[in-house]
Amino acid sequence: MKKKLAAVAAVLLLAGVGAAAAEDVVIQPEQETVIKEYVKKQPLASVKLPGVELNVGTALPDTVELHEVPNVKYRYTVVDNQTVIVDPSTRKIVKIIQ
Repeated sequence: MKKKLAAVAAVLLLAGVGAAAAEDVVIQPEQETVIKEYVKKQPLASVKLPGVELNVGTALPDTVELHEVPNVKYRYTVVDNQTVIVDPSTRKIVKIIQ
């Protein structure tokens, strides 16, 4: 019985890891280059978001305007003087440009 429970727990753990990995967003290097070059040519004023930590996976509030990059799925904005790339469908930060 304990072996069956351990096996079930292992399967559930692995399923959870797979689901978490599926949420990871990988931006292709050529897309990232296009975004970085566009952002340099189209600078934005920075917005302040008190109490919001800028991390990959953080969802930005609807009050933050996301700006389009031509021919790219992602949007960008500048928060607290950091340019962030955002998935517009979830409003989650997928990359912080250094």
